[in-house]
Amino acid sequence: MGLVTTQGAELLGLRILIAQLDFLVGDIAGNRAKVTAAARRARDVHRADVIVFPELTLTGYPPEDLLLRPELGRRVEQALAALCAEVEGITLILGYPRRRADGLYNAAGVIRDGHILAEYHKQFLPNYSVFDEKRYFSPGRDPCVIEHRGVRIGVTICEDIWEVMPARQAAEAGAQLLININASPYHYGKAPEREALVQQRACDNGLAILYVNLVGGQDELVFDGGSFVVDRKGGLVQRCAYFAEEEALVEIEPEPWPEPIAGPIVAAPSDEEGIYRAVVLGVRDYVHKNGFRGAVLGLSGGIDSALTLALAVDALGPEQVEVVLMPSRYTAEMSVQDAQAQAEAMGVAHRLISIEPAFQAFLQMLAEEFAGKPVDVTEENIQARCRGVVLMAISNKKRRILLTTGNKSEVAVGYATLYGDMAGGFAPIKDLFKTTVYRLARYRNGLGAAIPERVLQRPPSAELAPNQVDQDSLPPYEMLDPVLKRYIEEDQSVGEIIAAGFPEEVVRRVARLVDRNEYKRRQAPPGVRITRRAFGRDRRYPITSGF
Repeated sequence: MGLVTTQGAELLGLRILIAQLDFLVGDIAGNRAKVTAAARRARDVHRADVIVFPELTLTGYPPEDLLLRPELGRRVEQALAALCAEVEGITLILGYPRRRADGLYNAAGVIRDGHILAEYHKQFLPNYSVFDEKRYFSPGRDPCVIEHRGVRIGVTICEDIWEVMPARQAAEAGAQLLININASPYHYGKAPEREALVQQRACDNGLAILYVNLVGGQDELVFDGGSFVVDRKGGLVQRCAYFAEEEALVEIEPEPWPEPIAGPIVAAPSDEEGIYRAVVLGVRDYVHKNGFRGAVLGLSGGIDSALTLALAVDALGPEQVEVVLMPSRYTAEMSVQDAQAQAEAMGVAHRLISIEPAFQAFLQMLAEEFAGKPVDVTEENIQARCRGVVLMAISNKKRRILLTTGNKSEVAVGYATLYGDMAGGFAPIKDLFKTTVYRLARYRNGLGAAIPERVLQRPPSAELAPNQVDQDSLPPYEMLDPVLKRYIEEDQSVGEIIAAGFPEEVVRRVARLVDRNEYKRRQAPPGVRITRRAFGRDRRYPITSGF
């Protein structure tokens, strides 16, 4: 595509507004209205010349198989026509899917005063981890460079910045400044990787780069924002907030070469803060975007449900959270005391419902079937399923989503009960290893007392049998979690993990447990992804396998 001039050629400086916003997948009319409102604010309040939105703004990201529906394409075209009619006096750069005669493209359009002046088509389509863009889109080939107030601006989309060619192609086409629009999901450690990569692209091509990212939760994914600007030497000159919407003005000095003027640089969060805020945002958006009236969860007096409650309250507010204490014959009195203390301290509605009558009823119903057979894990699972029935009933009646409280360590090895503690609509800590649960609990207590200290100190227990603790069934979490991380997230073989110094018996047992419990995980609710390899959409293993 040739050079497109959007307004004038005089060197008057350039004001670009980064619109780091949260969009709802599939709500094309709502997303268009949000774009219109932001564009008018940018023009009238910030006096911006250009406003830049994230990747696939109009559909939200990822739209998945909604892209296969012809109606979605028609609604996108209607939204583009409405934007052209509604917004004047400012240039918009935003993402949307666009069907052409030769395929469907992940596009970035440049809109000004009623016209789409230019359009860029994403060239590199990610097809790994949580991404499957090759299922839907055709790759673009050409650069897109526009001229605005004498500054030649190149446009690329997300994955294009991770490859060498698109930025170089834009520079060779005359770009003096590069805008890269993104829907880059969070996992811990991702933000520094993005910045280092973009800084390298800037240095390689002698171009300042505006990296504009999406923010918000979408099913298992969380987009962390953190949009930023680097100068042509790779220096960081501006950074937006993480895990929050922000409209940030970037001023470009055009002479002697377009460079961004230094602006606010928001501090990057620590690992614990980033993970915690990611889960909070994921819970908040999942509950609100799906129209639930709040959340309910079972509070046991253990660390997992304690952290889940804190996350839920921080995401939704105490008035939208309800907890239920469901003791059995094996529940320690201190568990009830600690659960009540936390519920009262956090200001949430709570009630105690003993599962003993239901447990007794099931044992009586099954007495003939179980005759002559010893008590085993079956009776433990019945207790967990009694709790699941109670919680799902409250969820149905009150239209509050049931939050499950299982962590990644338990989900990995199947230390969880189908239709029991796995029953629910969303799993906030599904991608947190047990050791990470403890780290986040201590982090949260550092912000203000939330989790009783005794909960942090007691050995973890399911309390489904007399004097039960997790280490009766599992290796210590300090050993289990590193083995799981190597096996699940790093794809190391059993032999490689043993060679790294872990006990052979433990490694082989853990690997067997992970492999044999795939069928359970396939039936688990979605949960927030915070690692490079979460159970769910970016780890898809066969249930039936002889590997």
